Amino acid sequence: MSGSKTAIVFVCLGNICRSPTAEGVMKHMVQERGLDLVLESRGTGGGSGDWYKPGGFSYHVGDPPDSRSKKAASKRGYHLTSRSQPLSPEDLEHFDLILAMDRQNVADILEAAAFWGPKALDNAKRKTKLLCSFCIAHKATEVPDPYYGGAAGFERVLDLIEDACRGVLSSLQL
Repeated sequence: MSGSKTAIVFVCLGNICRSPTAEGVMKHMVQERGLDLVLESRGTGGGSGDWYKPGGFSYHVGDPPDSRSKKAASKRGYHLTSRSQPLSPEDLEHFDLILAMDRQNVADILEAAAFWGPKALDNAKRKTKLLCSFCIAHKATEVPDPYYGGAAGFERVLDLIEDACRGVLSSLQL
């Protein structure tokens, strides 16, 4: 996947709110700067405990981003077009940076990677970081899940993601 391009995957629980928002925001910023990165998003099952096991399932596979995420993003000029899909062992190999929205996402990534084997676990440990660790202006450590809240939660998610994506771009050696 990455080849000579830097490849980044954003990961949240269901891959319908936070990670597709981060993907859309970063794509917009990358395009504005004339950069060429591989940017995608994934989920950790949407609450299904066996999402990473053979025969397991993810609750939101194939779903578009949440309509509230799309609405909030659209107000700021971002377009969210991805479809939900779970993180896979191949993702751990191909992406250069795995950016999780919260600590539970990190734990879920590492649990799946341990199940997938030593190489997957090594890749996950080396590549997985909290997205908010790249924040410049905000002091948050996690991007909160807005799914069960109101419109203000989706705006807060955008504020944090915009800040963190600027930080990610600043940190890359492009």
